[in-house]
Amino acid sequence: MIAGPMTDPTTPVAPSDGFETLGLAAPVLAAVREVGYETPSPIQRAAIPPLLEGRDLLGQAQTGTGKTAAFALPLLSRLDLKRAEPQVLVLTPTRELAIQVAEAMQTYARHLKGFHVLPVYGGQGMDFQLKQLRRGVHAVVGTPGRIQDHLRRKTLKLGALQTVVIDEADEMLRMGFIDDVEGILQQMPEEKQVVLFSATLPDRIRKVVQHHLSDPVEIKIRAKTATVAAVDQRYVEVRGFDKLEALTRILEVEDFDAMLIFVRTRQATAELSQKLEARGLASAALSGEMTQALRERTVERLKSGKLDIVVATDVAARGLDVERITHVVNYDIPHDVEGYIHRIGRTGRAGRGGHAILFVMPRERRMLAAIERATRQTVTPMYLPTREAVVDRRTAQFKQRITDVFGSEDLAFFERLVASYAAEHGKEPQDIAAALAYLVQKDRPLQPPADSPRRREELARGPAAPTRGKHRDAEDRPPPEDRPFRPRARDDGPPKGIVRYRIEVGHEHGVQPGNIVGAIANEAGIDAAHIGRINIFDAYSTVDLPEGMPRDIQQQLRKAWVCGQQLAISVDSGGDGPPKRPPPGVKAERPRDRPQRPHRKRSHE
Repeated sequence: MIAGPMTDPTTPVAPSDGFETLGLAAPVLAAVREVGYETPSPIQRAAIPPLLEGRDLLGQAQTGTGKTAAFALPLLSRLDLKRAEPQVLVLTPTRELAIQVAEAMQTYARHLKGFHVLPVYGGQGMDFQLKQLRRGVHAVVGTPGRIQDHLRRKTLKLGALQTVVIDEADEMLRMGFIDDVEGILQQMPEEKQVVLFSATLPDRIRKVVQHHLSDPVEIKIRAKTATVAAVDQRYVEVRGFDKLEALTRILEVEDFDAMLIFVRTRQATAELSQKLEARGLASAALSGEMTQALRERTVERLKSGKLDIVVATDVAARGLDVERITHVVNYDIPHDVEGYIHRIGRTGRAGRGGHAILFVMPRERRMLAAIERATRQTVTPMYLPTREAVVDRRTAQFKQRITDVFGSEDLAFFERLVASYAAEHGKEPQDIAAALAYLVQKDRPLQPPADSPRRREELARGPAAPTRGKHRDAEDRPPPEDRPFRPRARDDGPPKGIVRYRIEVGHEHGVQPGNIVGAIANEAGIDAAHIGRINIFDAYSTVDLPEGMPRDIQQQLRKAWVCGQQLAISVDSGGDGPPKRPPPGVKAERPRDRPQRPHRKRSHE
């Protein structure tokens, strides 16, 4: 029988009960604020205090409840950064989850000077992992098979270990890894903190708890269905560079009264709002840094119909209640399921139907599945409007404008004007009407520029079905196959419309072109066909990408991991000389110090 107190985290909490009340270390709390978290999720509120005290913990929670932050924040707060030895070990069932957890820990530790976390999984070079372990790391996140390999080789030393976290234990059981997990636990120091998370608690998992957890705090997050029954939920699978185009097309064909678009950061609210205004849409930003007066003025404009679209962060939209909001668009997927429910609750008010559209990047499919489980509703795939549908919609709106004029305006003067022009120039009235129609619509053409055949196929294809089948452990998956590259005899610099970027991973880290292509395609959502020339040097590499990379995508790529290294992408300055002038729309960044020794270089295209 599992001992320990039972915590019920479902009791409503006042907004003032934020992260600052939980006892986190100041540097970790600063990172939490920067990420944009304001109020802890139920599992975070319940788990952080006992984990800070060093208690063992059993958490029964689904993906999407915020459990990564629930264990990462308190464990980072307890680290001794002076000891460059593994103090935290996190076991995950898949390579993808290992990378996600490592990235999250790196984000939360951004103000912990000298902190190092190492993701460990199959398909990644063992030599690189050994080198990083020798240099010293504070946290290791890995799959059971690869962790076992290191323990057998005695290359992973657990003498300084404080805490082990077993994430998604039921998934470990389903995939046949639970014996490996127990074997790893038996090789750890007797005095340690053990944290186990599992969506369900079958008997085999309960036996692990009985044998390895001591007087654990038990937390159970009950699934909530929330009040979203009146909201029609759809999702579009997009890649990062396609988000703005996808949103623009949706706005063209959706019948909406008012729309609320959610993004993750304050900066993104201003950037996206400006881009929408440039496309002729009445849009405004709503973020937490706005004064109360400006916020109230923006909300009033939305209520009165002077504004149709508001781009907001979660914090800024809290308490927003505007009946005319018919659509909520999750431009950036929320951090957790609870955030999604709060967002779409802004529509479908007062018995009216509402519509919610979720943009999902390929690597975010797990969150989509978590949303469906938590809401117990299916989120329907949505196909992006084709160019032809956009043309039909604009044409219908243009015809309606003509019809409205016939019913409300005196056209006698204009009829004489057209007749006079026809007599003077020998033109038929129909030809004159066509010329006038062109003049009226030329600033917003009824026929948008044609897509390339590839782009048209991608947009018309719509979303792929989310992965719902069995996951394989990273050890069972072969590393990404290298994309075929053709060597180029000389380098004349990137062609027009292309920007050359520098990334901080090279030969000494064991990187291959396929690793770089896979990371950029996954994180930035760029089709591999659009990733250009790659040059790999000893300590860094360069890669050619399409011009106009959104700032949020660039920030995402900076934090991405390849061969255990963060890309830290920046505009390449061109050799060891001074930085080149950045292309239009690309913010110049201070180049990192170039290595002084000569480099080996391989050129790929």
